[in-house]
Amino acid sequence: MSFRPCSRVACPEESAATLTFDYSDSMAVLGPLSLRREPHSFDLCERHARLTSAPQGWQLVRLRMTTDGAAGLDCAE
Repeated sequence: MSFRPCSRVACPEESAATLTFDYSDSMAVLGPLSLRREPHSFDLCERHARLTSAPQGWQLVRLRMTTDGAAGLDCAE
């Protein structure tokens, strides 16, 4: 996989997570870096992924990889 910079303006760090939005369900999903860049998602570095919050009234779902490779789930509003 080649270097993919963070989508945040002026951030030179390498991406570590991908943020997508489901507008119909007012949900933002932050998960492991996608295999390829998608035009309707945002690739974020570790710092920006950690600081990301959902807009007011939206739910933020954080998908994380566990040590055994399974996906874990954290939900916050």
